[in-house]
Amino acid sequence: MSLKPPVRIGARGSPLSLAQTGLMRDALAAANPDNAFEIVPIVTTGDKIQDRRLQEAGGKGLFTKELDEAMLEGRIDLAVHSMKDLPTQLPTDIVLAGVPAREDPRDALICALEVQSLKDLPDRARIGTASLRRQAQLLSLRPTFQISMLRGNVETRLRKVAEGEVDATLLAYSGLKRLGLQRHVKVLLDPDVSPPAGGQGALAITARRGDDAMAALLTPLEDEATRLEITAERAFLAALDGSCRTPIAALGRWSNGLMSFVGESLTPDGARCWRRTAQEPCGDAAQAALIGERLGRSIQAEAGEQLYKE
Repeated sequence: MSLKPPVRIGARGSPLSLAQTGLMRDALAAANPDNAFEIVPIVTTGDKIQDRRLQEAGGKGLFTKELDEAMLEGRIDLAVHSMKDLPTQLPTDIVLAGVPAREDPRDALICALEVQSLKDLPDRARIGTASLRRQAQLLSLRPTFQISMLRGNVETRLRKVAEGEVDATLLAYSGLKRLGLQRHVKVLLDPDVSPPAGGQGALAITARRGDDAMAALLTPLEDEATRLEITAERAFLAALDGSCRTPIAALGRWSNGLMSFVGESLTPDGARCWRRTAQEPCGDAAQAALIGERLGRSIQAEAGEQLYKE
């Protein structure tokens, strides 16, 4: 048994966050048997807000602010986040210290109707989502879809579909898998047709800048491919002001020195979509960032202020 103080891992209080953090705690414990690890649940502002979209309340930082504060105050040593919730700009004294291997990044359709694809949904299907990206992609596919705001944890959203409050919703397949709820999936969306949010399926482990001891504990969990993919995606988001106020999708897929990338930005009503794809050599994080930034800036130059119109 370790006599060292346990490493405290901060997590949001949602069931998905606790499940994800539990997976990381177990992986850290297996890789570092001389250390003990404990989870510290912290309720974030984003978890408290259930009646409106995040962009109306302040954006992605609502899911990370309290965890960042706890880390800087020394109440936790690490924090586990869903990568897609992590702002592109982190606080000065916090770094993205660990990027474990990514889970399946695709969106999943949850629906009580018997369908084989999104296109099989009725013209005026009621689809609930709190994601501006998913709203825009759905309306781009079919403007007659009736989109309504749907917040709450994964189980709450599944229940609202089952009870008929909405006909369907879209959720990250990775979260459903981590919760053991993949049986509810009706259709997995083609990521080349409907790319996911940047970072979807990946987890982020943050630590205090300069904390070499924590960095060393995380080394065994680091996954090169995922790090390069999310570096390209986050650079794409940053070039397009990737907050919750702008519908943006991005997916990098890296293998054997080659990065395949698809990214798009849309107007919230889905009427306009600007898309970029690339497949090119990528040997390190600097090259990955350049790919994402270049493609994002290309869309920015073409679309201009149209990207940010409500």
